[in-house]
Amino acid sequence: MKTRRPRLPRTRRGWRHLVQAVMAGCVLALLPATWLYVSTADRLRTAADVPRTEVAVVFGAGLWDGEPSPYLAHRLDAAAGLYRQGRIEAVLVTGDNSREDYDEPDAMRAYLTRHGVPDARIVSDYAGFDTWDSCVRARKIFGVDRAVLISQGFHIRRAVALCEAAGVDSYGLGVDAKHDATWYYGGTREVFAAGKAVLDAVFQPDPRFLGPKEPGVARALASGR
Repeated sequence: MKTRRPRLPRTRRGWRHLVQAVMAGCVLALLPATWLYVSTADRLRTAADVPRTEVAVVFGAGLWDGEPSPYLAHRLDAAAGLYRQGRIEAVLVTGDNSREDYDEPDAMRAYLTRHGVPDARIVSDYAGFDTWDSCVRARKIFGVDRAVLISQGFHIRRAVALCEAAGVDSYGLGVDAKHDATWYYGGTREVFAAGKAVLDAVFQPDPRFLGPKEPGVARALASGR
């Protein structure tokens, strides 16, 4: 059975309607990304002007042979630097541990301890399966109501917008990244992820896993330097 090819307009009016439809589609596709940009404009900071905040949240970004990927290592380096400067008191590492052979939070914890952050000051969220889940769990499970969020520049606006929607007063630190294939992929992915972010912020679904409240952050803050 032959499939019919879509017919192109044969009249000037038809072409005008087609162009208008394409333009409208492009505008609608870009609206979520525009919302992210506008809503987080005053929430982004550099490492030099991050406000003193008790908790930093570092989002997972993949492992290479059980160790943090270069992108994730850069995020963790930024968190360790803020801790050494006395700008934060505890680090919540949130990532994927959905199977036995893949454990982002423990790899992140080990990296931070090797770079000068005491183990008692690190809290692990093993069910941060995506950005929305991490933000909701930070608020509902770990009791975080204010935090510095650390990620790459292409992701940080979405992280801030979603954590704000989840009830976490957030500042975003976008760390530098080499403009390689991963960076371009991440930037392209964010255009599409922005649409899901809008839906998450509006409808606020429960995370894939919620569970009971955990005192890890409060305990980390109570431990002395």
